[in-house]
Amino acid sequence: MKTAMNERLGVKGAARRAGAAAFLALAGVAGAPGCESGEASRAATERAAAPERVAEAERLYGEGRYDEALAELRAAIATNPALTSAHLTMGEIYAERNDHERAAQSFGEAARLEPANFDAQFNYGLALQLLDRLTEAVRAYLRALAVAPTDPQANLNLATAYLQLSEPEQALPYAQRAVRYDDGNGAAHVNLGAILTALGRHAEAVRAYEAAAERMEPTAPLLINLADALGEMGRYEEMINTLQAANRLEATAEAYERLGSANFRLNRFEEALEAFRTAVVVDPTHYPALNGIGVCLLNRFLTSDRQDRAALIEAREALRESLKIRRDQPRVVQLLSRYR
Repeated sequence: MKTAMNERLGVKGAARRAGAAAFLALAGVAGAPGCESGEASRAATERAAAPERVAEAERLYGEGRYDEALAELRAAIATNPALTSAHLTMGEIYAERNDHERAAQSFGEAARLEPANFDAQFNYGLALQLLDRLTEAVRAYLRALAVAPTDPQANLNLATAYLQLSEPEQALPYAQRAVRYDDGNGAAHVNLGAILTALGRHAEAVRAYEAAAERMEPTAPLLINLADALGEMGRYEEMINTLQAANRLEATAEAYERLGSANFRLNRFEEALEAFRTAVVVDPTHYPALNGIGVCLLNRFLTSDRQDRAALIEAREALRESLKIRRDQPRVVQLLSRYR
């Protein structure tokens, strides 16, 4: 069963847990008659039953009976705190419930007990990443990769964590490995494109986004990212075509605002103004589009030899509205000061 956190970041399901037979064998030795008191014998019996409780918990978990599964796991851990499989399964259940704090605690304990357990380290990193504890997540992913260096998802998630930490240079080699080890994963190509964009390597970013679009169903965010990279290269006609495709999939303020910017750079001021206005209709709080409206109308005012006072008044209204939404825009403040 996929967990909610696995669906969110594309994580493969955890591997089947192993080791119950080993625990039973050890318990059989410890419980030899004549070697322990009645109380010790009882404790050994409970300890021997702990793996069976984990197996029962996994069955209950598979049936969606989470509370009962957790009760079995707590009982197993109470008698055998070093049972890694119990902590792992408990972490999966908490992750399924989006209780990432408790999931991190369970996976972290499993990772402490078995540092070379890939599932423990990987899922610990994932839970930490979802909690925005990114530096700790990076460490956990690095430990996971020390166990399985070619795992594509661990490389992908580590690259994403580094990008979230604004460290694209550190992210790049892991993003490249994620693509190398799972070339068919469109999300890995998207992530690589985002990292290349952050590094200013826009031509390579375009190729990564195009590769992603070939491997997955195109989405508006993917096409917007591709359009941004095209715009950085001055390929505005292609940028416009890509943004129009994005809006056909899902009309967003972001896509219309960028469409306005591309048209403005091509001196198509009326088309730009129309796109900016549409962006504000889609999202009235999208302040970059309000700024675009203001700039387009100021351009109309200037090209009328400063005669079109209506354009000036509306431009100032749009810029003031933008500042209400986000105050720290010194360039907008300067424009309002210059055009009174």
